[in-house]
Amino acid sequence: MTEETETRAEGVAGIRDVVSIRLPAASAYLSVLRTATAGLAARLDFTLDEIEDLRIAVDEACAMLLSEAVPGTDLTAEFELTGQEMQVRVEVATVGSSAPKRDDFAWMVLTALADDVEAVIDSPDRMAIVLRKRRGTARPA
Repeated sequence: MTEETETRAEGVAGIRDVVSIRLPAASAYLSVLRTATAGLAARLDFTLDEIEDLRIAVDEACAMLLSEAVPGTDLTAEFELTGQEMQVRVEVATVGSSAPKRDDFAWMVLTALADDVEAVIDSPDRMAIVLRKRRGTARPA
């Protein structure tokens, strides 16, 4: 498992932090991403409910992607922290996969927990799910 951290200034908006994690595309490693998600969300002063929503959303997105992942490849996660928002992009190598079904229960969970969710297929052999969560937008009880 490798971890890279990159920080760069972005105009008057302040600092933009980007944390990238690459690990084997296997469910046994998802606890690493759940922990990283919680730690980074806490850094942005997200509430406990918002942190838990993000942890569950990242876990669900990864589970969806792992079912399409080429065995023996890596899952990459990029966490972008900007002010009051976190964007998480998780990505795997696939073999001719199509976008996740938007009427699937897992997709409904993602859209309920994150402010924005999108599936991204940049090439026929890569699939990503991008989640965005803003501080102060916790789901209703």
